Amino acid sequence: MRVTVVGGGIAGLSCALSLHAAGFAPRVYEAARKVEAVGVGINLLPHAVRELAELGLEQELAAVALPPHRLSYRDRAGTTVWEEPLGRAAGHRWPQYSVHRGRLQLLLLAAVRERLGPDAVRTGLLFQGFEQDADGVRARFLDRSDGRPVVDTAEVLVGADGTDSVVRGRLYPDEGPPNGNGVHMWRAVAPHPRVLDGRSIVVAGGIPGAKFVAYPIGDGATASADTLVNWVMEVRHGQDGPPPGGPGRRVPAAEARAALSSWQLPWIDLTALAERSPAILEYPMLDRDPLPRWSFGRVTLLGDAAHPMFPMGMNGGSQSVVDSRVLAWCLASDDDPVAALERYDRMRRPTVNAIVLANRELGPEETIARAEEHGGPLPHAAAERIAARYKRLTGATVSQVNTHPSWTVPTAAPGGEPVPVPARRPGPPQTPAPSRPIAPGTTDGA
Repeated sequence: MRVTVVGGGIAGLSCALSLHAAGFAPRVYEAARKVEAVGVGINLLPHAVRELAELGLEQELAAVALPPHRLSYRDRAGTTVWEEPLGRAAGHRWPQYSVHRGRLQLLLLAAVRERLGPDAVRTGLLFQGFEQDADGVRARFLDRSDGRPVVDTAEVLVGADGTDSVVRGRLYPDEGPPNGNGVHMWRAVAPHPRVLDGRSIVVAGGIPGAKFVAYPIGDGATASADTLVNWVMEVRHGQDGPPPGGPGRRVPAAEARAALSSWQLPWIDLTALAERSPAILEYPMLDRDPLPRWSFGRVTLLGDAAHPMFPMGMNGGSQSVVDSRVLAWCLASDDDPVAALERYDRMRRPTVNAIVLANRELGPEETIARAEEHGGPLPHAAAERIAARYKRLTGATVSQVNTHPSWTVPTAAPGGEPVPVPARRPGPPQTPAPSRPIAPGTTDGA
């Protein structure tokens, strides 16, 4: 079966690898003229790391990413509100990983080209639309280099082209723009001495628009060298709205220093962080309303194209990886691609729609918002209930991750349910290579 994947980001490339592992021949079309290592940090939770490990990327991930050991919620003065272990420290068989988004994307791109061939990902092609019939789907693209039309025919079309998905726009032409909550994120990476134990994700503050996040995504060459720290500062701009420049506005270091000066976090030098950041870029926090369906005949949605969500629980990218594995399994388990896409829709959409709505209610970060209202840490049982509820919803409890049946498809009979296939137990992690700062930016290589 030939599958056209629109979008060469993390979702689209994970989809291509999952489809190839299931025996299909995917082709990826990306609008950017070149896929480059741009962006900032991203977290892959253990349920996503398991899926990538089963695709044979275990060692590659360990070489470019860092495994955080704990999540630490703090108030604006830096005092601990709630902490919990992460990854293997929490009992998962697979680690959680913090990684530079650009490095992860290039890792996936290299794997796609190695396994599917150098021409499996075509860049500089803008998706225009599609037509489908009983025999297949015809996707239309515009070549950005010369303006000529390009047509691709396949049995299935997957829209994995992000929050502003053109594929989604063709399926839902009256949807309108994404939803904002008034919060804008200043995002950057910078070299900095280790924060706390050097393996912590720190979320400080309270309600959205009054939070600061920091975590390492790359170690220095020695234990005493600076690490590469990903940081996010949330801001609100008041009644006058956001400053001119739109998404991706470059925030001057002086403006960042002024905003960070109101924070008192004794374990991090916020002034140095702002000064050392090659670029500080501003993006609005956005999501979209959950959809009543993703699949229309031979066309479906995946990743942020299907479920863009507020970044409250580090789940957007991880759920995209799981989408990809489930989609490949469904297509391999049914001779009828239309029925397979409907099954994928039924299996994934209700769960991820619920996560989108939960993130609007702060997801696990309800803990620090309520602590701010409470004037101090919540009772342990209350904080634990919030954390456990969100993990169950997202499929991220230790039991769910360690024991659920594998989505590896060769042992799945057509029409049946996935059967338990023990995944390879992860080997010892490799030491990540020393990192250097990479400026954040868009995925468009224009």
